[in-house]
Amino acid sequence: MVTIEPHEIDFRWVGRLEYLSALRLQEDLVQQRKLGRMPDTVLFLEHEPVYTIGRSSDRTSLLDGDALPHPVVEINRGGKATFHGPGQLVGYLILDLHLYRQDLHAYLRSLESAILDVCASLGVNATRREGLTGVWVEGRKIASIGVGVRHWVTMHGFALNVSSDLSGFDSIVPCGIQDVEMTSINRETGGNYTPEEISEKLQGPILHRLAELRQPVAA
Repeated sequence: MVTIEPHEIDFRWVGRLEYLSALRLQEDLVQQRKLGRMPDTVLFLEHEPVYTIGRSSDRTSLLDGDALPHPVVEINRGGKATFHGPGQLVGYLILDLHLYRQDLHAYLRSLESAILDVCASLGVNATRREGLTGVWVEGRKIASIGVGVRHWVTMHGFALNVSSDLSGFDSIVPCGIQDVEMTSINRETGGNYTPEEISEKLQGPILHRLAELRQPVAA
């Protein structure tokens, strides 16, 4: 039997992956985590261009459902439409929240805090917006967050825009927020960061913020 240290987190850079392949990978890892066969795991990757939307009859966040430039996938998260594609860092966290506070609100705030930390380290003055999940730079949205939970094991996570090319968002109302302007790390810094570089910078903040949520583990 594999022994999993309660504090262990496995960070993996996956590269570029088609969305449904990543979803199947997450589902497999969630099952393994539920059975205690692997540690908490964070997958970092980029997607082939795709729009995702939560399961709902409300599809108004897709501006022209008959003429979208990329496929649409309906998934088991909350929220309206968003875009994933090359140049965006996606983080999928497979965590057993029995080891943390079983509080989804606190968990979402931890993801926001980790992204705020890495933005600050790059000189980006990012903030929260009251009543909205995600990370913002003034009125511009730089990161979206949406999670799913099965028996207190998490899946999905965040999407942090890195590249300056944000044209994939032009065909939707991102997260259903009218008149929102999207931005990215490279637009805000004038840099040329890659998603993989930013994933490396995020590991420390994620560990730090999750440690704040960790429950004492009985001997």
